[in-house]
Parts: sequence; structure tokens; C-alpha cells
Amino acid sequence: MRFAALADRDWRTGWAFAAPGLVTLAIVMGLPLVYAALISVSSLTLLKPMLQPFTGAKNFVVVMGDPLFWDALWLTIKYSVVTVTGEFVLGLGVALMLNRAVTLKPVYFAILTIPMAMSPVSVALIWRMLLQPNLGIANQLLESLGLPRVDWLGNADIALWTMAAIDIWQQTSFVILILAAGLASLPRDPYEAAEVDGASPLQQFWYITLPMLRPVAAIAVIIQLINEFRTYDLPYILTKGGPGNSTEVLSFFAYRRAFLGLHLNEGAAAAFVLLLIVLGLTVLFFATLERRR
Repeated sequence: MRFAALADRDWRTGWAFAAPGLVTLAIVMGLPLVYAALISVSSLTLLKPMLQPFTGAKNFVVVMGDPLFWDALWLTIKYSVVTVTGEFVLGLGVALMLNRAVTLKPVYFAILTIPMAMSPVSVALIWRMLLQPNLGIANQLLESLGLPRVDWLGNADIALWTMAAIDIWQQTSFVILILAAGLASLPRDPYEAAEVDGASPLQQFWYITLPMLRPVAAIAVIIQLINEFRTYDLPYILTKGGPGNSTEVLSFFAYRRAFLGLHLNEGAAAAFVLLLIVLGLTVLFFATLERRR
């Protein structure tokens, strides 16, 4: 009985400490989410700011019946796969090199955190100036090498990949920090045993490092996948979704539908579709990770 009373007291104490944070979280995140859900099933527009009459799933049907929605979804998938893959490959390579570094390691980490510490808006503005077709440094360098100028953000064929490269430049440092922390925490015993057995560095990496690093890598990938799926700052500052719709990712499609098309209800519906996709990817990814353990 005494043990049960102590457990009950600890339980109540834990909830008492957690309650302020949970209440704050409910207010900051829960209330806007509930209101957005109401908007997504209402007839609210900027021209008619009234929730009623509620329309049920009509807004979702209208949004998903628009071919531009599917174009934006496919573009978002391509953009997310390219950026997350690039960030992970580069991040893992740099993290492995930093794991072997002996001197000046804090200096390297300090330099690598600079892009991550910058806001996406400031990064987009800097790169927009660097890639300006006539006065940008990038084209000046190309001309000095005898190469033609490139309209990095105005060419529909390369604008998305230019934006992806800028995103990779900024976000890779976050992946580096996570993977470097994971590598530093790996035990040395398996490596020593592998060296005794004559395993090569490549074999050690493939059969020891990658399997043990998988939980940390999964966290890095899923965090970046969520970030990339909801990216908005870069397309808004760099291209406004253009040229045409070549860089209109799903988050920008929701913005355009809500504020440029004046249909707040349809924009909220598009945003909720994006939320469900991200939640589904998160559940699927971690379920797959659990099955492979």
C-alpha cells in the first residue's frame, strides 16, 4: 500500500510539473489547429468572412480536384527527396570526417553552424542577389571563365533545382551536428573486434557504423523530411512559385489559394492535406525502422 501511495504521489507530482507546459502547448498549437480545421470545412473566404454554412468535405474535394494541387504535391515530393538525400549524404560525409578530426574540431563545428543559424528569409535574399542574372556574382564568375550566363531562378527547367541546392547549403549543417553526435556516442568495442578480424574501413562503415547509426540517422531524416515538406520561405522569396508553377510546392499552393485566390477555406483544406501527408510519412518511417530492428 505504501508503494502504491508513493507511486500515486509521484504520478500527481509529474502531472503538476507538466501541466503548465501542456496547457501552453494546447493554447499555442491546439487552438490554431482546431480553428484551421473549422475553416477547412466552412465557407469562409476573404470576401465572405463567415464560417457558416459548414460545407463538410467539399473544400477538400475542390482542392484535390484541381490539377495544380497534384502538380504541387508531385513537386513537393521531388523537392523533398532531392534535398533530404543531398543533406544526408553530404552531412554523413562531413560528420565522418569530423569524427576523425583531432585538432580544431570546435572551430569546424562553429563554422558549420553558421548557415543553420541564419533565417531562411535572409538566406533566400542573399542567394537571390548572388544569382541575379545581370549583376550576380555567380554569373560574373561564369563569364570570367568564358561561359554563358544562366538565369538560375528565371529558367523553369533549373529553378527548382537551384532552390533545392540553396536549401541543401543551409540545412546540411543541422544533419552534420546530429550525425556527428551519433558517431561520437558509438562504442569502440565493435571496431576493435573488427580490426582484429581484419575488416577494412569500408566494411567497418557498412556493417558496424551504419547499423548502429540508424536510429540517429532516422531522426535526422524524418526531421528534415518534415521541414522540406512544409518549406515556404525559400519559394516565396526566391521565385514566388514561378516561373509559371515550376517551383510551387504544396505549402505555397495553400498560401496562393488562401490569400491570392481569397478562398481561406480551400487554403486551409490544402494545408490539412499537407499535414496528413507529413503525419503519414512520419508514422510509416518509424514503423519501418521498428520492423528492421
